[in-house]
Amino acid sequence: MRRRRARLLCSLLLTVAAGAGAATTAEPSAASAAASAAAPTPLDRVVPAPASVRPGGGPYVIGPDTRIRVSGSVGSSRAARQVGDYLAGVLRPSTGYRLPVTARRGGDGIRLRLAPRAPGVRKLGAEGYRLEVNHRAITISARASAGLFHGVQTLRQLLPASIERTTRQPGPWRVSGGTITDEPRYAWRGAMLDVSRHFFTVDQIKRYVDQLALYKINKLHLHLSDDQGWRIAIDSWPRLATYGGSTQVGGGPGGFYTKADYREIVRYAASRELTVVPEIDMPGHTNAALASYAELNCDGIARPLYTGTDVGFSSLCVPQQVTYDFVDDVIRELAALTPGRYLHIGGDEAHSTSHADYVAFMDRVQPIVAKYGKTAVGWHQLTGAHPAKGAIAQYWGLDGSEKQVADAAKAGTRLILSPANRAYLDMKYDANTPLGLDWAGYVEAKQSYDWDPGAYIKDAPASSVLGVEAPLWSETISTSAHIEYLAFPRLPGIAELGWSPRATHDWDTYKVRLAAQGPRWDALGITYYRSPQVPWPAR
Repeated sequence: MRRRRARLLCSLLLTVAAGAGAATTAEPSAASAAASAAAPTPLDRVVPAPASVRPGGGPYVIGPDTRIRVSGSVGSSRAARQVGDYLAGVLRPSTGYRLPVTARRGGDGIRLRLAPRAPGVRKLGAEGYRLEVNHRAITISARASAGLFHGVQTLRQLLPASIERTTRQPGPWRVSGGTITDEPRYAWRGAMLDVSRHFFTVDQIKRYVDQLALYKINKLHLHLSDDQGWRIAIDSWPRLATYGGSTQVGGGPGGFYTKADYREIVRYAASRELTVVPEIDMPGHTNAALASYAELNCDGIARPLYTGTDVGFSSLCVPQQVTYDFVDDVIRELAALTPGRYLHIGGDEAHSTSHADYVAFMDRVQPIVAKYGKTAVGWHQLTGAHPAKGAIAQYWGLDGSEKQVADAAKAGTRLILSPANRAYLDMKYDANTPLGLDWAGYVEAKQSYDWDPGAYIKDAPASSVLGVEAPLWSETISTSAHIEYLAFPRLPGIAELGWSPRATHDWDTYKVRLAAQGPRWDALGITYYRSPQVPWPAR
């Protein structure tokens, strides 16, 4: 699917922080601090672009007496309080203010309101919000906690970038006056992290989750199994993790998530309004499983562990009943750990599985997913079989010309768009990029942003598009700095395509808003690529 033949970079590159062009964390200069104090950020300068902006009034200044006031019905007040506590945790270190969170009604300050019947809010969906700023208060209103949380992310971007620092900063903390009314274009705005080729710890995933939340991403797709490693504990098949998870690309130690680890990832992601979508890739990309249990192989001989990057050589034994006992156990245990609706069954690059066997396998596995209360997601090769009713296909091709994908969409299969030459974050920016692959070509910041998900698949109805996702495969990356270098600045562009109205998509205006994110990433310690296509502010 993503590599044709992945060309692994030498181990030296895997220890490079992020190579030439990477950003480094630096304290803001006096000039930049003065500039930020000169005028608050305009309401339309955020990423993703809001659906509606009406400037006017204000500004509001966060000061030592500011309180964060939360309100909601009896059933929703706790959710509002959690968002208030989150916001206070962001603002307190840099402002040095107490910013108490209170449910006491009335008064000025920062107001977080769960108010599904409020004017201007009741027509918004579960992720929409309304942000109103005048000289007395900042008020964020939403129907549900997700909308309130997304409104808080917008508020962060309206404050100076130094608000993100963990030490006290001089301020002032002014927010432009006016009203933002906002809701997403698409329900699915995802990011995938491949933890199979290189293992990433729970803390590394949490760090990425925090970065995804900044841009209103709402799905965390974890690629939990592949040829190089099995990363989730399955009690009924324990060697999958203890043996199949014992290595990674290049022969490193690998690792796996205990069930407690996975639950913590799910909990943390949910606290940032992200749903975890676990993936067990099959019937191909299964060497780690085939190495762990001999009986999963048609010849009864366990395969050796694999640390390379070639693809398409492994396959579960489709005719054997034990294969489906195995799949049933894995899906049952994983579904029980996963509160979200979705379970990804892979299905790509099954080159060692005949077409007839592939169709037979998918016909048996999709009902197992449904049996355990989940909706099946598969890579777009699933459309070459018989997608079950309600199944979702994730497109990773290059130009949207695949007829079988369009035909499936016309028949009711929903689509997630991840075109590899647009949305794959593991593609190199250019020939000199020290990390990443190039089988889908070089993907600079403009190319990753300058396309329309609603019209990308030829002849597919626009209504079939469920959303977008930015996958990050890990053949060449092994640290958080590597993740960040390949994700930023491209990830925010994919997030904007998923959130913002089509009419707002314009590279020339977007790149200015994107450039304004640079100082924020500096403040957060994010290692990013300073694309020459983006007019970054001078340091």
